[in-house]
Amino acid sequence: MKTTRTGISRRQMLGGIGAVIGFPTILPSTVFGKDAPSNRITIGMIGVGRQGTYANLRTLVNMDGVQIVSICDVDKWRMNNAKNEVDKKYGNKDCRTYADWREVIERDDVDAIMNSTPDHWHVPISLAAVRVGKHVSCEKPLTLSIAEGRVLADAVKKHGVVFRTDSECRSHAYMHKTAELVRNGYIGKIKRFEVGVPRGDKAGGKTAPMPVPEDLDYEMWMGPIKKKPYTVHAVHPPKSYSRPGWMRCLDTCEGMITNWGTHVIDVAQLVNNSERTGPVSIEGTGKYPAAGSGLWNVLVDFKVQFEYADGVIMDYIIDSAGAYLRVEGEEGWIQANWHRKGGFQASDINILKTKLKDSDLRIPQRSDKGDFIHCIKNNAPAEAMADAEVGHRTCSMGQLAHVAIKRGKKLEWNPAKEKFAGDDEANKMLARAYRNPWDLNIKIPTK
Repeated sequence: MKTTRTGISRRQMLGGIGAVIGFPTILPSTVFGKDAPSNRITIGMIGVGRQGTYANLRTLVNMDGVQIVSICDVDKWRMNNAKNEVDKKYGNKDCRTYADWREVIERDDVDAIMNSTPDHWHVPISLAAVRVGKHVSCEKPLTLSIAEGRVLADAVKKHGVVFRTDSECRSHAYMHKTAELVRNGYIGKIKRFEVGVPRGDKAGGKTAPMPVPEDLDYEMWMGPIKKKPYTVHAVHPPKSYSRPGWMRCLDTCEGMITNWGTHVIDVAQLVNNSERTGPVSIEGTGKYPAAGSGLWNVLVDFKVQFEYADGVIMDYIIDSAGAYLRVEGEEGWIQANWHRKGGFQASDINILKTKLKDSDLRIPQRSDKGDFIHCIKNNAPAEAMADAEVGHRTCSMGQLAHVAIKRGKKLEWNPAKEKFAGDDEANKMLARAYRNPWDLNIKIPTK
């Protein structure tokens, strides 16, 4: 069995996440000279669908000091499109393509991974990459369960790599300024948050099996989820970058409650200085599509309330007008609107005109990809604006809400132990099963 430069076999290297397919080491023509990948941060793109291409690849390929050296996707049409964009930008044909992500993370000449896969692949791929020492930027929402989030966050800490939860919301000017004003006390002690996300999920989706498109490796697309017949409404439209159906299926995504929610809740957690912990109670209601209404089964409406140990309340809702964050303090309020009319608002316009003092806390503001590359270049995992622990805790908020809705009652939560108090049924929902050979052996915590 081939070994890596550290002497660890591929099978050991991947920590049990399936067997690895052997392949020869290929050195591109630009491996020597001033433009060599060794002089740049080399990126392996895993997943080049809508978000992976428009937001991630097109940003990274235009960054100085960065070179995309590999493209991986289970959809050949998307993979070839992405390679053509990269080759056109660099003026060569050195970017390699793969259908199997394991081949990308084994390459010694890949420094970092951009994981833009569907949500059910976020942890398996990120965890494998982290375990072999790759830096990772992973799309949000980071996980599909609280238990797997804990495993990933602990692995990142153990291996000391840079990990970036890829959410651009905290880089937004209004959100960033809200965080600095509130954290420095300009509206007094926080009393309440209100977080709104846009309405977008609905009933529908055809369940009848369909022929698998010739460009798609559907078995690899399913990966860790329970095997099911192919239907385009559970995957993505062929030869298209339109909104995919997997975002409305609970086995591959949890819907708006974590999809958009992890954007804005990330900022709320930052503002509340609770981004590495969580609430102590959760209660809420929600609406699922009616039985027999189609394939899609994520929440179409919800209203949730979190309470923190210091008494701060966060109300979390779907709002047709779009995403926003409202923070209410003892001396005023601020509302930052994002992808929504209204801009930047406050109880007193002078709050928004506040100029920070030299002694005030300053919160880093870099673009999402800029933050990732900055931390790699400076060997500074701790400087990541939203690392794996932060991403896990943010994603946990939506997952806690989901559990509370399913249980239909107020739940008490211990954020240190990451367990519900006195509710075994709720605790069973902290993990989900993966099928072999992708089983991560992630168990519900017992501490």
